Formats: sequence, structure tokens, C-alpha cells
Amino acid sequence: MAFVFGLVIGLVVGLALIVGFVRSENARSKLRSELATTIAAFARMTVADSRKLLPPDVYPSWLTWLNHHLTKIWPYVNEAASELIKTSVEPILEQYRPFVLSSLKFSKFTLGTVAPQFTGVSVIEDGESGVTMELEMQWDANSSIILAVKTRFGVSLPVQVIHSLKAQLLLSITLKWLIFKPLVDEFPGFGAVSYSLREKKKLDFTLKVIGGDMSTIPGLSDAIQETIVDAVEDSITWPVRKVIPILPGDYSDLELKPVGILEVKLVQAKDLSNKDIIGKSDPYAELYVRPLRDRIKKSKVINNELNPIWNEHFEFIVEDASTQHLVVRIYDDEGLQASQLIGCAHVRLNELEPGKVKDVWLKLVKDLEVQRDTKYRGKVHLELLYCPFGMENGFTNPFAPNFSMTSLEKALKSGTNGTEAIDNEKAATQKRKEVIVRGILCVTVISAENLPAADLMGKADPYVVLTMKKSETKNKTRVVNECLNPVWNQTFDFVVEDGLHDMLILEVYDHDTFGKDYMGRCILTLTRVILEGEYKDSFDLDGTPSGKIHLHLKWMPQPIYREN
Repeated sequence: MAFVFGLVIGLVVGLALIVGFVRSENARSKLRSELATTIAAFARMTVADSRKLLPPDVYPSWLTWLNHHLTKIWPYVNEAASELIKTSVEPILEQYRPFVLSSLKFSKFTLGTVAPQFTGVSVIEDGESGVTMELEMQWDANSSIILAVKTRFGVSLPVQVIHSLKAQLLLSITLKWLIFKPLVDEFPGFGAVSYSLREKKKLDFTLKVIGGDMSTIPGLSDAIQETIVDAVEDSITWPVRKVIPILPGDYSDLELKPVGILEVKLVQAKDLSNKDIIGKSDPYAELYVRPLRDRIKKSKVINNELNPIWNEHFEFIVEDASTQHLVVRIYDDEGLQASQLIGCAHVRLNELEPGKVKDVWLKLVKDLEVQRDTKYRGKVHLELLYCPFGMENGFTNPFAPNFSMTSLEKALKSGTNGTEAIDNEKAATQKRKEVIVRGILCVTVISAENLPAADLMGKADPYVVLTMKKSETKNKTRVVNECLNPVWNQTFDFVVEDGLHDMLILEVYDHDTFGKDYMGRCILTLTRVILEGEYKDSFDLDGTPSGKIHLHLKWMPQPIYREN
């Protein structure tokens, strides 16, 4: 009887514990869900939402004071700023003016009667020489902008720039930098102000001909819109900045200046998405640091290929290595039709170590602004070298015109020791010379590991074929029988005529009695070995699920010069 009673009590207590534990977990889960919902709601909050929730006294009094006085003086600011923007943007509009137009200027430009309102501020840098702030403001603009457009057909059109209804006439701006520099003892305490937009804004506007129809000239509207977008981006988006002198002085140090050169080797791409119904895509690449027409570089088109090898070198000017990035876009060439975007990728320049070659494979995505893109579109292979101006430690950019010059040749080129005029006169009588980085490349194929099985018995008989792409000089290692981790330790010498624009291709094959089976390949440029002189490293094999190859490379330069 006692046993039965104890059993019943145990079951009741056990069930009560289980029910209590389940209820506790459900309550905790509900709390976590409510907390996640609350956090998500805060993440979606805009400045307008925060103003509805928070009373006015929560905001700093000086911010309210600033907005109040800006509203009072806005008529004077509007007049001065409108004229400043007009004179600054008009030359850029002329620079990007499409061919169909003979003239593109402002006939009227006013920012409107509504003053912007500052909604947030943060101090990025506060030093003795100046103050750098990041400002956020919203502007319910009622600006009036009319363009005087003249076409090459002799037609003059007044074109009004109208805000799109989707924009709701509300412009949210974040100034990347509002720099008060230099700090001085005189009122207002600083000598100049420079400003810039933090990021490119999507301009949503339409064009309307006053008293006419824009569609009478096909393509005119799109051409003018593209010109306006390019002009705005080139004139005010960081790192471009506008400097407004407040006190007399020299403020050239605040203006945009080049700080270095980015050398880019577009090596190859693999597994690109096929955009053609019949055949394969015809890929080419566009690369830029600033998306300006004269700074966008374009590669050659590789027809009918999803694994193209370009091996092309490009050079870009860098104005701010801490914020700028390199963008590469891969397109499928469609002949007379518009090219189709296969994918794009980017590299931040602050991830590059100055003077060091960085070899990267970048995954292509549909849009750089979209964070989640699960579709595989292929990869692009780049070799990057950032060379800041004035870099010390004996570093020399191998792509520079005077690389590998003798001391005498450098002196003749630059002019030194008070004889600059004489040296320049002598140099002018000589033909211009272009440096060719020529030398001997010693390649030691050490070993490979984790090669895929190629035979029925789960083994392979691997060997490596080495090829210099430009000269098509070939060598190959011996065959190592029945091994997936072969060791060769064989050295090969190649005479390289143009090291900066040549590449080494290593292909691994499985030897068979009646042929060979492809196992993978590795493509290397020579920039790194030219800079470092010698290095040892491991490289993944492309075209195979596994496998690495271990190499030792050494460069022995023999510089020569080609007469032009």
C-alpha cells in the first residue's frame, strides 16, 4: 500500500515539475520574442518617429537654437548658396554634357524658401587644428531649378527639374565631413568650412519641358538625367569636398588631392553565370575607384567563355584610402544592345597594406547595396598593390616609369645638383625609353597535397605542366605514380621578357597510358615575386574540389629598355 501511495505521489510531483518547466520555457520564449520585436521596431525607427515618441525637451537645446536661427537667416543663405552651387556645378555639367547637346546651363537655380532642419550631430575629430563633425539633416525642399538646354539641332528648351512623388519632397542628407579648419583666434573661430556628402544619394526626379514635350527628341531626357546625376556625384560626394573660406587665407590643404596610386591586375574570373541562351557569355570588366566617365577602366571582351583570363593591368588615383574602395563589375557583351550585368564586387582600400601585393578572389553579387544575395554568380581574381605617395623604407612601385633605372638614368631624367636645365636639354635629345622588367624566373615545384582521385583504385599519377602565357614556353615535372600527395622538388628556369604583364600557369594532370586527365590549375602573376625577389607559398587548385600545390619562386632581374 505504501509503495502504491509513493508511486502516485512521485508521478504527481514529476508531472507538476514537467508542467512548471514547460510553462517557464514558454514564458521565457514569449519574453524573448517580445524583446526581439521591440528591438526590430527601434531599428526601423526614423527621425520622424523619434520626434513623435520623444518630447522636444529631450533634444539638445543648442540643436533647437541652431534650427531656429537657420530658419531666420535662410533667405540670405539661400541666395549665397544658390549662386555658389550654380557656379560650381555648371562647369561639371558642361564636362559631362552629352554629345546631342551644344549647351547645358542653369537659367534659374534657387534652393527654395524652406530651411533644412538638423536632426543629429556627432564629433568625429576634435583636435587643435580643427573640428570635424558629421551632421544629419532633413529638408522638405521646394527648390526651383530650370535648365537652359540647347541641342545640336538648333532647338532651345527650358527644362524644369521636378521632384518625384516617391521622394515626397523630403531629402535626408548626412554630411560625411563638416570641417571647421583651421581654428583661429578671430571671430567666428575658424578660417574655413568644407563639406561633403557621406555617401551617394539616389536622386529621384523627373524632367519637364516648360510649354513643350521632352519626348519629341528621343533619348534626351535620359541623357540629361544621367548628366545631372554624374555632376552631383562628382561635385559633392566624398572624397570630393567643397571649401568655403570664411576668413582670408590659403586653404589649399583642405582641397581634394591625390594621396597614392592603386595598381590593379585583373587576372581572371571563373564560373560566371551564363547570360546567353545560345552559347556562352562574352564577359568583360569595368573597374573604378570613383565612378567618373574618364576614370572607369574597361577590359577587353573574351568571347564565348565563362572562365575568362584577362591578365590586364590598370592604374587608379586614390584620394582617400581610408574610405574609398575599388569596384569591379563583370558584364556580358551584347554587341549593339545594352550589356547585361553578370555580377559585381568591391574591395575597401583600407584593407590593403601599402607596398604589399594582395591576391584576392571576390565573390560576385547582383548589387553592392543588397547585403543578402544567395545566388552564385562566379568569382573574379584580382591582384592589388597600393602605393602611397612619399612611401619610405626603400619601396619602389614596379609599375612606375623609372623602376629599375640606374642612378645615372634617374639623374638624367629628373635633373640634380644644379644642372637641371643642362640635363633636361640633353634628355630632350634622347628618345623616350620605357622600362621592361626582364629577368629569369626560377620556379621550384615542391609538392602537392589532397589531390582528387583520378583512377579506379582511388589513386592518381600526377604531374605538373608549367607555362609562361606570353612566350608559351612550357616545362613539366616527372610523373609520381599512385599518389595523391606527390613530392617533386624540381626547379625550372624561364626567361621572361615582360614580367609585369606575363603570368605563370601551372596545370596538374593525371598520367594515363593512352592520354591524360585534367586535375586542376593555378594561375600566378609575377608582381609579387618581382617586388619581394623570392617567396614560398601554397596555392589552391582551381577546377577541382580539393588540392593544393606548394611552390618556391625566385626572381633574378635583368632590366632592359625599349626605344619608342
